[in-house]
Amino acid sequence: MLKNSKVTLGLPHSDPVTESVADLLTLAEPLDYKSSRMSMGLSPGAQPAMGKGLLPSPGDEEGRPAWNSKLQYILAQVGFSVGLGNVWRFPYLCQKNGGGAYLVPYFILLILIGIPLFFLELAVGQRIRRGSIGVWNYVYPQLGGIGVSSLMVCGFVGLYYNVIIGWSIFYFFQSFQYPLPWAECPIRVVNGSQAIIEPECEKSSATTYFWYRQTLNITSTIEDSGGLNWKMTLSLFAAWLIVCLAVIKGIQSSGKVMYFSSLFPYVVLICFLVRGLMLKGSVDGIAHMFTPKLEKMLEPQVWREAATQVFFALGLGFGGVIAFSSYNKRDNNCHFDAALVSIINFITSILATLVVFAVLGFKANIMNEKCVVENAEKILGYLKSGVLSLELIPPHVNFSHLSAVDYQEMYGVIKTVREDSFDQLGLDPCILEDELNKAVQGTGLAFIAFTEAMTHFPASPFWSVMFFFMLINLGLGSMIGTMTGITTPVLDAFPKIRKEFLCVGCCIVAFFCGLLFVQRSGNYFVTMFDDYSAGLPLTVVVILENISVAWIYGTKRFMQDLEDMLGFRPYSFYFYMWKYVSPACLTVLIVATVIEMAVSPAGYNAWVEELASEKFLSYPPWALGVAYSLIMAAMLPLPCVFIARHFNLLSDGSNKLSVSYRKGMTKELSGLEEENESRFILGKGTPSPSPSPMPSHRPYLGPGGAQEMTNTAGYGTGTPTKTGYQNINSPESEL
Repeated sequence: MLKNSKVTLGLPHSDPVTESVADLLTLAEPLDYKSSRMSMGLSPGAQPAMGKGLLPSPGDEEGRPAWNSKLQYILAQVGFSVGLGNVWRFPYLCQKNGGGAYLVPYFILLILIGIPLFFLELAVGQRIRRGSIGVWNYVYPQLGGIGVSSLMVCGFVGLYYNVIIGWSIFYFFQSFQYPLPWAECPIRVVNGSQAIIEPECEKSSATTYFWYRQTLNITSTIEDSGGLNWKMTLSLFAAWLIVCLAVIKGIQSSGKVMYFSSLFPYVVLICFLVRGLMLKGSVDGIAHMFTPKLEKMLEPQVWREAATQVFFALGLGFGGVIAFSSYNKRDNNCHFDAALVSIINFITSILATLVVFAVLGFKANIMNEKCVVENAEKILGYLKSGVLSLELIPPHVNFSHLSAVDYQEMYGVIKTVREDSFDQLGLDPCILEDELNKAVQGTGLAFIAFTEAMTHFPASPFWSVMFFFMLINLGLGSMIGTMTGITTPVLDAFPKIRKEFLCVGCCIVAFFCGLLFVQRSGNYFVTMFDDYSAGLPLTVVVILENISVAWIYGTKRFMQDLEDMLGFRPYSFYFYMWKYVSPACLTVLIVATVIEMAVSPAGYNAWVEELASEKFLSYPPWALGVAYSLIMAAMLPLPCVFIARHFNLLSDGSNKLSVSYRKGMTKELSGLEEENESRFILGKGTPSPSPSPMPSHRPYLGPGGAQEMTNTAGYGTGTPTKTGYQNINSPESEL
């Protein structure tokens, strides 16, 4: 505004006011509204304190990177949400919690929690076009710690998640040999001439021995670090190098990588499914998997684990979803994206479950046949030695072609007749159901059970290479999203930093921090970080996201923003989910998680070399302190930022008006009448109808259409919005 204009100086004049507020705003520089003289009540000569906001300068928003195509964006979201958990966590939970019956609570909670909250994150990221820190600074600055907590959780998860990719890289290169190195137990030469099977391998299995001893070379407790495992250190370096190359150019490089890393796992899963269905016993595994145990649905634990899986399967709270959607155009149909990605994620989990249990059904049949043969040899020995009588053997039983059914019949007769001394015989029942009920998850599924099954495949090295290459791509897709969740908010806050330097710097720091996980005891720290660094903090982050939009910003206001952005009004279903159902479900989940942590002993499964088996050990006091400090560190930004901004110790990060916001203000003010305009500029009297700080909306009547939406809170401040230009309290957009 010109300082010597007649209107501003209050001088008498006869000329009509030719400078409209709209013209002045068009010519004005971006305004720091908190430091404006009108806002602060300063005299014309006083100098306000300089502040720095997070919003970009006028030209920055137009220069924000964007996806090359809608397909690229969808693949990025799918690659981030579909990860290792879909392959090795969902099948385990499905088996543990009632088979096909588990799908019912999972699907219900996907509808009640998953899709609505996924849609919410997509919408706020797309509307505000910032990373997690910038988004929540704009919505409600006092809860700006949400974005910082998301960033810290991303950091913690990225540290150990990339270690798993490193393990997959190691197994990938080990697969280029025949026979596979974990197919048989190694031979140890004693006294220069006597060859014996490695005792630790003989007591366990070849695949278990290869995992714990030759891959991890693991110690027996977390307190014994054992020094660095150099094979795993090199694998971790390779993993971080791949991630760095994928994200170094931002979405320009990661978007291209996603075309392969997101689609290739589906090719492998379909190939494995076709191959698995051709294997003997695969149908037994699938039938066991989907046989519903309906009584399990009544157990609260099943619903808690289903809610947790829904929560993490979609990547809620990590910031990656918001970061990816921030590179979209504002009129993109994010409602369709939310439904599409959620459904693809669910179908992928079902597909992976079919593959896993087709293969595990084959493995169970192999192990059951082996059990029958071993126990049949014991019975033949007892018959030859006279311990058992031939009269106990059914006449139709042929030991040279002994089936599992025949063995079961023979086992039942012997157990009935020799009831008193049966335990001394050491016979196993060899029941296929028992083999199928051996629940495995995580590394136990991928690096032990699945690898053992693949040793029985024809052309086993080929299938092993495909499987571990699939794991690498699944992990890479999730890591790209995790790294984007870290770098995007940092680049938004500090736009002068070159993204290449930031990405390389983050990867170097993460590699050195990740050396903790490639010690010989590193697997125990992976378990600790997986159990403590993400679960509770992320749940708290997401419920605060939900509350800040639904209760502080306002669900009705947010629904109206979505209508303006999408061009149609979202279903009333979302109104009730965001307002009531999702916060209630998340509150129950938080309470259940805290109770579970308090009741369950804090510990880990240690591999004891002498026993060649796992043994549960409690964490020592220092390790327990580290575990709880991870939770505290991830959640500490929430109260710190709230207190700092409540007492005005920290800028709210939303105090600059950007180009799009000034255009909205220009449109609002251009229709003011001349006398109201002059009164508005001079601050004299009350202008007729005062312009809203937000762009104009048609009144949203809520889901029932009974009442017009009203809003008295300023955007992101929690204080009443006053009339007049000097009291603008909103950021770049209204979401």
